[in-house]
Amino acid sequence: MSRIPQSFIDELLDRVDIVEVVDHRVKLKKTGKNYAACCPFHDEKTPSFTVSPDKQFYYCFGCGASGNAVGFIMDYERIAFPEAVEQLAHLCGLDVPKEEATPASSRQERLRKRLYELLEKACDYYADQLRHHPGRAKAVDYLKGRGLDGRIARDYGIGYAPPGWDNLLKALGTSAEERDGLLTAGMLIQPEGSDRLYDRFRYRIMFPIRDTRGRVIGFGGRVLGDDKPKYLNSPETPVFHKGQELYGLHEARLAYRNLPRLLVVEGYMDVVSLAQFGIRYGVATLGTACGEEHLQRAFRYTSEVVFCFDGDSAGRRAATRALESALPAMTDGRQVKFLFLPEGEDPDTLVRQIGPDKFENLINMAVPLEDYLFDAAAEGINIRTMEGRAHLSKRAAPLLAQLPKGVFKELMFDALANRTGLNRATLEELVDTPEPLPSHRAPEAPEAAATVKVSELQPELSYTPEEASGPPLEEIPLSAYDEPEPDAEPAERPAPTVPGRYLMPPEHKAIALLLAEPELARQEPEHDFWLNQDSLELRRLGRLLKLLNERPHYQLPHILGHWRANYGEAECDLLAAIAGNDLLRAAASLSKAEQGDEHAYKPAAALQSSLRKVREQLDRQRRGRAMARLKSPEAQHLSREEKSALYAEAIGKRPE
Repeated sequence: MSRIPQSFIDELLDRVDIVEVVDHRVKLKKTGKNYAACCPFHDEKTPSFTVSPDKQFYYCFGCGASGNAVGFIMDYERIAFPEAVEQLAHLCGLDVPKEEATPASSRQERLRKRLYELLEKACDYYADQLRHHPGRAKAVDYLKGRGLDGRIARDYGIGYAPPGWDNLLKALGTSAEERDGLLTAGMLIQPEGSDRLYDRFRYRIMFPIRDTRGRVIGFGGRVLGDDKPKYLNSPETPVFHKGQELYGLHEARLAYRNLPRLLVVEGYMDVVSLAQFGIRYGVATLGTACGEEHLQRAFRYTSEVVFCFDGDSAGRRAATRALESALPAMTDGRQVKFLFLPEGEDPDTLVRQIGPDKFENLINMAVPLEDYLFDAAAEGINIRTMEGRAHLSKRAAPLLAQLPKGVFKELMFDALANRTGLNRATLEELVDTPEPLPSHRAPEAPEAAATVKVSELQPELSYTPEEASGPPLEEIPLSAYDEPEPDAEPAERPAPTVPGRYLMPPEHKAIALLLAEPELARQEPEHDFWLNQDSLELRRLGRLLKLLNERPHYQLPHILGHWRANYGEAECDLLAAIAGNDLLRAAASLSKAEQGDEHAYKPAAALQSSLRKVREQLDRQRRGRAMARLKSPEAQHLSREEKSALYAEAIGKRPE
């Protein structure tokens, strides 16, 4: 199995001009040192899509789309990484070389390819059974009874698994290799201690689950008889990870050039029923609650996600879990809303009752995240009293602390301060004492109606988000996103009072600085220290330092290309988001003096300061762990020498 050499990808990124690549597909307009346009990945009226020729990097402040030239081709043309490299190579008049992969990676790649092929054949088999099987009448009647026609069944690849234990096994498992592949793909079951194989899906309506490239990676099946469970999903396999995938996302991307939003519903039938009525942006999680990985994937393709829940207590508990998962993903420009349906209704039944226009009106009137968060935090307390406002602060402040640094987080803390009368510094002291929201707890006994009614959360007037606005990119200095570097840092740092000045964690800041100025890595050649830390963020910093010390010529496009090839798409997107959120706005102002050269922002000093602070944090953690051991019951069993060593560590004394 061959792969594209990293050296060729580096050379390709050196040769192509991202401005030319993007402008060929999206008309760009010069804005200072950068170029701007309306984003091709979401609908907008005011341009928020920016291309930096200096960094060879694009970023959208509206939906968060970001990356280098290869990443743009992949997202815009909806093609895989190798095909995107082929396109750019053709543009440069180059032939793409191939190199042999390691035996282990080659075996893994062959396995994945075989699983994709078998799952596609299984999809074709189930679709054919729905059209031609003698016992298909009940499946067809069920689908017609749910209001689905043949066009939607075709678009979503809906099929039929007939009753019987070995229909798929006989059709596709004609060799030992194919049977082994079907078993690995989760399509067959083999009881422990037995050689017997049988079909996992029997007498069910079949819904193929596709990844964003359109490949079948698993199935969901809705039972037609009395078997349990009612809905059955494929198990985890080398190609299917239910905690990351959204059913219907591929079909939604095909239906819209620019996705207006994604509506997260509960089941497959909700997705396809909405599509039957022209609402084709519905997606569903696969038997799990919607987590942060689901949201990060959703926000790659749209800037608005709406969660749809029943209006009962169970729906509110699910909404609260979704709220907590959404908070870390709420970078500026993204929206999350909550739609509560009448009790006992689901999207499938409701859209058939009221029609698509009224249903979309309900979506437009969905509760914004900021309103739902404060209403959920205020549930069951009287916020007109001082005690009630104090209770609200303890519930809400730890939730707001989970928001990424940015304007939205600042505004949310300001809103909490207005509701409670407390200042920002006091609210931040409450972050370390989280209290669960009432709606997160399961009821211990039959409960009365919720304090906050759905009708109160959903006003008659629709919510219209304001468009983001701000100064031109060149007018925002990098230091506006940074922490001032005092000559002597006080023991107690006062809360910042300058609006718009964001404090990012020092390890995050170090990564951001290295992405903007890769040559700074020379200051920290000892990358092994960071690679050996427990924190994922610190290991990421170590990887970046190692890469830039080994390949000092690398710039941001090369870094992203290397990251995608070695650590995967999700890690590459995370790195690109750091570069886009924290640095692209100020790329033109990185070395610009504010009041003369003596006041210029100094990235090298900022990096050293960040690394020093991380080391200080690690040292404090180490001393804290030593002190905790000395105070724990196990301390009485330690020897005098062990206690002395722990004491020395707790007070920060270096071993001699």
